[in-house]
Amino acid sequence: MRKISFGVIITLIILFTFKYCGDKKNDEVVLKENTALIQQELKNVGKLIVTEGHFSQVFDYKNSKALFGNLMSSEKKALVIANADVTISYDLSKIKYELDNTNKILKLISIPEPEIKIHPELEFYDLQQDFFNPFESDDYNKINETVKNSLNKKIEASNLKSNAKNRLISELSKFYILTNSLGWTLQYNETPISKLEELQILKL
Repeated sequence: MRKISFGVIITLIILFTFKYCGDKKNDEVVLKENTALIQQELKNVGKLIVTEGHFSQVFDYKNSKALFGNLMSSEKKALVIANADVTISYDLSKIKYELDNTNKILKLISIPEPEIKIHPELEFYDLQQDFFNPFESDDYNKINETVKNSLNKKIEASNLKSNAKNRLISELSKFYILTNSLGWTLQYNETPISKLEELQILKL
């Protein structure tokens, strides 16, 4: 009877050992599959153009040049109309992240700054110049720089950047949905994201 009981115990131990090893192996396979899926999704993201805008502005350009020891001056001027298309984008392929496989955490370490590109088209009207003070390439460069500086101020005062951030958060929410569905945790700057609404208040 003791031999039978001992044999039953040994058999149960062997069965539990095999089951434990089998479950552990399955868990490792699932973990590797989930990790590979998350990595693939992160690699799939590219440059995201989140916001586009159009601005128009009129500039009055003037430049005076002293002649003959300030006895005379020569002035050139032009009326400049600038029409510019503006795009704000994020290169999401530059996201820095870490995967904590042990604790099943996707850590977003840093998100790239928005890239603002301004494409101005300049139209010149009432252009006035003379022999001593003609329009040169340096004038056009100064006008172009002035236009971009002015447009940058307009962009800061507009809602383009806030719209861009909302689009970025919408894209990042995909990572939250993916990690949450796999039983992982999304984390940004050591802050765990437990619900989608928490992405809205992050300082991105």
